[in-house]
Amino acid sequence: MSLKTIRRLFIISALYDFILGVIFLAGFRHVYNYFNIALPNHDGYVQFAAALVVIFGIGFWFVAHDPQRNRDIIKMGILLKLSYSGVAFYHAALGNLPGIWLPFAWLDLIFLVLFILAFKSLKR
Repeated sequence: MSLKTIRRLFIISALYDFILGVIFLAGFRHVYNYFNIALPNHDGYVQFAAALVVIFGIGFWFVAHDPQRNRDIIKMGILLKLSYSGVAFYHAALGNLPGIWLPFAWLDLIFLVLFILAFKSLKR
């Protein structure tokens, strides 16, 4: 994977995670209500996870601007994408995952594969 492609990948990922995180940080109640998902007993459960997604979006922006210097952020991104897609697919297999979460799991699985390829393409 070329450096130019890696930069583009992480710009896309930065925007995706930042925007998604902001949407859930500020408006998760609307999203949950629209999709008829039960709200948690405390807003902080969703807001903290959303804030972490925003932070990762910022980290991916750093990677886009200097992939070699920020290789360790790529490692963290691989773990993020693995954890979300793994948990989501596990619950989907059990049959208790609301449908809204599955497209995000597939997107994160795609990002996971691309992040691994990007990481392997960078010189140590």
